[in-house]
Amino acid sequence: MLTILGFAMIATFLVLIMLKKMSPIAALVLIPALFCVFVGKGAKLGDYVIDGVTSLAPTAAMLMFAIVYFGVMIDVGLFDPVVRGILRFCKADPLRIVVGTALLAATVSLDGDGSTTFMITVSAMYPLYKRLKMSLVVMTGVAAMANGVMNTLPWGGPTARAATALKLDASDIFVPMIPALAVGLLFVVALAYVLGRRERNRLGVLTLDEALVAERETETVLVGAGAGTGKSPARGGGSGSGTDAEPPGEDEAFQGLDPHRDTLRPRLYWFNAALTVVLLTAMIMEWLPIPVLFLLGAALALTVNFPQMPDQKARIAAHAENVLNVSGMVFAAAVFTGVLQGTGMVDHMAEWLVGNIPDGMGPHMALVTGVLSIPLTYFMSNDGFYFGILPVLAEAGQAHGVPAVEIARASIVGQPLHMSSPLVPAVYVLVGMAKVEFGDHTRFVVKWAALTSLVVLGAGILFGII
Repeated sequence: MLTILGFAMIATFLVLIMLKKMSPIAALVLIPALFCVFVGKGAKLGDYVIDGVTSLAPTAAMLMFAIVYFGVMIDVGLFDPVVRGILRFCKADPLRIVVGTALLAATVSLDGDGSTTFMITVSAMYPLYKRLKMSLVVMTGVAAMANGVMNTLPWGGPTARAATALKLDASDIFVPMIPALAVGLLFVVALAYVLGRRERNRLGVLTLDEALVAERETETVLVGAGAGTGKSPARGGGSGSGTDAEPPGEDEAFQGLDPHRDTLRPRLYWFNAALTVVLLTAMIMEWLPIPVLFLLGAALALTVNFPQMPDQKARIAAHAENVLNVSGMVFAAAVFTGVLQGTGMVDHMAEWLVGNIPDGMGPHMALVTGVLSIPLTYFMSNDGFYFGILPVLAEAGQAHGVPAVEIARASIVGQPLHMSSPLVPAVYVLVGMAKVEFGDHTRFVVKWAALTSLVVLGAGILFGII
């Protein structure tokens, strides 16, 4: 019974948000609360929710202060050179922009943190997509898949969890998987090329001058730089409409981020760059818990760059919407995960799946594990899968002579889809900053992310890794 109710709760949630019948926050709270009553454990709903909130509170704190920190770094111009470099590569060609999104997301993912990757990627690419009227779900989908492949890095989480759960060395899991993961990343880039061609066919290839005709953006600092004229009123060039002014040069005009915004701090550029490098290094080296690092970093960045109290309040207010949206989603997701785990539904679902594996598949448990990892890591947390399900799969595999290390390698192939799971807090950073409905993102990305996972699994089998 709990198995059926668990699958029904997940299906109800996905259908309602994809059909836009409920907002994600409302669905994450009300649907599990309703199913908790159906299970007959409504009296314990409060305990389940508190347990879920307690487990996700550090993540919510990390995301809140990370958004403030990177928001301030965007405000002061730390990433402007990165954006300009991307623009020089992408120009106004939708194909290059989508491919550039994949490459940027994969590169930034080297730090092992999905939230950081999405904040930097969206900050750099959002102005381009908006200016050229490109599909924003293409941006979120490609970024999520690229990050999902890179999330298998030993310091990214899944590989370390698999190694801990099965008492293996993380390098024994990850290093042999590099060729298969490289194929997966190449597939994401190839998919970005295909999606980019589709966007190019829909929109055409614009020149920069044509792109600059677009209406000037007015959203915080993520505005179309130079969308007006070469004599910008912000720089004292006059108060007229500027229709007779000469168009701005390519390098100056199409910046993505407004090069004349008041929040820029060019004299503090190297301080901000050093602070960011130290922060990311401390995060990778685990000198302090990540929430503490971002809390300290945000406080220091605000104090040094905006020493005046009104300016600090203005920066916090500018990013308050993103902070509220993301933290709200995280705490709402805590209700969903709390009910799934507290009622025992997730355990019964896992046992049912494992119990229905045919005996003849025993010698192929690595393949079975890889296939199961795709839906299971989407419908449950990485902790639940790697510490609850993986040991059972590994034990079944060892009974048929399949080494535990092969089971562990197969278990990480589902990460491209996992990064778009409604139970992953970072995905709310992605869709929130990109101003994309979570249901739209889900409807677009699931099929492509699942295909990417299957490509990684197929490559692993072909190379004899799994």
